[in-house]
Amino acid sequence: MNTRGFDIAGLDGGRVSVTSRQLEDLDARIEGRLLRAGDEGWDNAVLIWNAMAAKTPALVVQPTSARDVATAVAFARDHRLLLSIKGGGHNIAGTSIAEGGLTLDMSRMRDVIVDPDAGLAHVGPGCLLKDVDRATLAHGLATVLGFVSETGVAGLTLGGGFGYLMRRFGWAADNIEEVEIVTADAGIRTASRNENPELFWALRGGGGNFGIVTRFTLRLHAVGPTITGGLILWSAERADEVFAAYHDLTESAPRELTAAAVVLTAPPAPFVPTEWHGRLVAGMLVCHSGRSAEADLAAVHARGDPIVDLITEKPYVAQQSMLDDMEPKGLHQYWKTEFLPDLSTAYLEAFRAGAMKATSPLSYSVIFHIGGASNERDEDDGAVGNRDARFISGFSGVWPPADDRAVEHVAWVRDAWERIRPFSTGGNYVNFQLPEDDAGRTVAAYGKNYERLRRLKAEYDPDNLFRVNRNISPAA
Repeated sequence: MNTRGFDIAGLDGGRVSVTSRQLEDLDARIEGRLLRAGDEGWDNAVLIWNAMAAKTPALVVQPTSARDVATAVAFARDHRLLLSIKGGGHNIAGTSIAEGGLTLDMSRMRDVIVDPDAGLAHVGPGCLLKDVDRATLAHGLATVLGFVSETGVAGLTLGGGFGYLMRRFGWAADNIEEVEIVTADAGIRTASRNENPELFWALRGGGGNFGIVTRFTLRLHAVGPTITGGLILWSAERADEVFAAYHDLTESAPRELTAAAVVLTAPPAPFVPTEWHGRLVAGMLVCHSGRSAEADLAAVHARGDPIVDLITEKPYVAQQSMLDDMEPKGLHQYWKTEFLPDLSTAYLEAFRAGAMKATSPLSYSVIFHIGGASNERDEDDGAVGNRDARFISGFSGVWPPADDRAVEHVAWVRDAWERIRPFSTGGNYVNFQLPEDDAGRTVAAYGKNYERLRRLKAEYDPDNLFRVNRNISPAA
């Protein structure tokens, strides 16, 4: 690496000059890699999923151990550098990269160790969902993760984390048994219900505000490895009928069944009849991990005459990756979402009105059914807020960087979102927040947990070193 001195963005908004000798010393004290622009591996290290939020750091450290992470944290703290953490780089707000700052790219820490007898997985902070699923499902076990296999485990889980299994087993954060974490003082700690319990509480939902997790221990559950799931689509002209069926399905759904209602433009995919390519469709995405799938999904199939019906028995790992093609890296992504208490007729009418006006063929509108086990946690069992919510709904504007209609696409998302806001619980999901969202949205994401999080932030990170995130400011 070229170690000549250069300026890095500082915590106070200015620039910090770092000398070549200081960089040489940092490089010598870590087993991982120290990168700057032009070095081999730089492009992948700074690549994130949402091109709309792309940034460029001044320096990247790729640690291979908790000791490396602690060394980098001490360096950032001592020099008061703007610091960011990249797990999978899939956060829509682009919080993985600090513009002009120091980024820790955790991609070289991707080990997964499964202990099937204990029902636990020990997971590195650079792991993607697919790394964990493939390792655990070899034993017929799984934990709660998200919907896209390229998502990073760390960011998803620390922010709450919802996916196909959350109605059975709670939020992803509810399934953390223990973490190893480097805090702002560069100390390496263990946090669990019995050790540093207040820190452990904050980490289960509080995002990257309290340190850098270097190992997750996650609870596993017997799942599959075969489930019943897939996508079923009808003409958007039948949207009211589809939404009514979705309402009825979610009212009676067992916890083994998770379903989402979607409105999207049919892609030119082999499984879509040619005459439907580029036309608006409405449907459901389902995953049933129990034994009564045929009976529980009978009402869905009773709608009749779908354009596409891909619901079938399949490996759970296939279900976990089926949306990957809809979420490739390099597109512009702009989302607005809300938590909902129910699916009222007025809400469904508002959702339909917004969904039908999408301005990009890559955009889509969605309602996720959550609830179940995620609603039934003790008050002190983690910082995830809005546990009374039963649905997450919103609109996803997606377009290629070369599309010159960005203003139009953003306007559609915002207009559609404003239509459903009156039906919100008042809360939102922190992992879906955008850079433009103010502190009020973050407060709403945590609700009554927010002030407790601020007090713990003041204890573990009083100088707000970990601020390139959906930030929780330290209490005075």
